[in-house]
Amino acid sequence: MRARFLGKDPDSQVDNSPTLFATDRTDRVTYIAQGWKVTDPQVLADIGSVPDHETLIEIPEDVLKFYARRYLQEGEGS
Repeated sequence: MRARFLGKDPDSQVDNSPTLFATDRTDRVTYIAQGWKVTDPQVLADIGSVPDHETLIEIPEDVLKFYARRYLQEGEGS
């Protein structure tokens, strides 16, 4: 599997940024998000149990715009 950079938080510092990547998986469309690890006890309580092989991350809305931009540029299902 390979990951292709889609974009990063425009307000972030160099080398410390929430970022969105698209994968080239052929069995399904997936994304990899780099963000801030969620450690807030109230948020963790609100969400509940998370499997050991998963984690929660927080990313800014501006980073999610890269997801929408991908489909506007490449067409849905690309």
